[in-house]
Amino acid sequence: MTTPSAGSRAVVVATLAALVACAQPTTAADPPAFDGGRAMEHLRTVVGFGPRPPGSAAAEDTRRYVKAQMAAIGVQASEQAFEVKTPIGPVKMVNVRATVPGARPERIIIAGHYDTKLFRQFRFVGANDAGSSTAFLIEMARVLKARKNPFTIELLFIDGEEAFIDWYLGDDHTYGSRHYVQEAKRTGDLARIKAMILVDMIGDRDLVIKREPTSTAWLTDAIWSAAKALGHSSTFVAESFAVEDDHVPFLNAGVPAVDLIDLEYPPWHTAEDTLDKVSARSMEVVGRGLTAALPKIESRLLAPAR
Repeated sequence: MTTPSAGSRAVVVATLAALVACAQPTTAADPPAFDGGRAMEHLRTVVGFGPRPPGSAAAEDTRRYVKAQMAAIGVQASEQAFEVKTPIGPVKMVNVRATVPGARPERIIIAGHYDTKLFRQFRFVGANDAGSSTAFLIEMARVLKARKNPFTIELLFIDGEEAFIDWYLGDDHTYGSRHYVQEAKRTGDLARIKAMILVDMIGDRDLVIKREPTSTAWLTDAIWSAAKALGHSSTFVAESFAVEDDHVPFLNAGVPAVDLIDLEYPPWHTAEDTLDKVSARSMEVVGRGLTAALPKIESRLLAPAR
């Protein structure tokens, strides 16, 4: 029996290592998982800007931060500026559109509002409403940029969701989403929007998202099924709860849409909606559930119409 030389042993070891590496599943091409810790850091920054009602300096700071984060990720972002009449007079607002390229020009919109409700009685920083949706969309951009997307995905940061006086006072709400849909109709772009997924108030430490009954059933089913497969049935529950939100203008225009929201949040619209009431894990559960649901949503949209 002969003993191999040190050089030949090194060659054998290297060869075995290469064979083992080849036998392992390749994950380098897989998109990164949604990271709740990263989302929480974005949330801290956004809340640090203070109250962010439409037209405020803090709202502009938020937009600047969003666009800077998109640029760092390599996602193109643009502003959709407009002015609306409100019960407190004309207000300038701005939606931010971030586009993640896909194989097809038709797009899926993942949206959330970034404005906070205007309160003069107290300082409202809106950690959950709407800091959580803002931070969520920024982290989703990182995840989706590394993914092979069959459709273009637009991350839509909506301004003017909140009422200035009273949600039920005429149309004192959803200014940004209504403007977006109106513009899409005017330009003929509406037909290219295949689905809209809305996230709102998804940072609650005790997160429970109920099925929103006016939302498109198949979209809801796809997300709830993916969440169940991941073991998150205690977050995405079977009960229903009707909510008027930024998805409604899209539904009214014939776009399949779903609202992911936990409105049963005790600090809602109070000075107590602060960072200590929100959770990185809650945002991560929603982010991973939605990411897992995307293949089923895309397959449904790619299937020939019956």
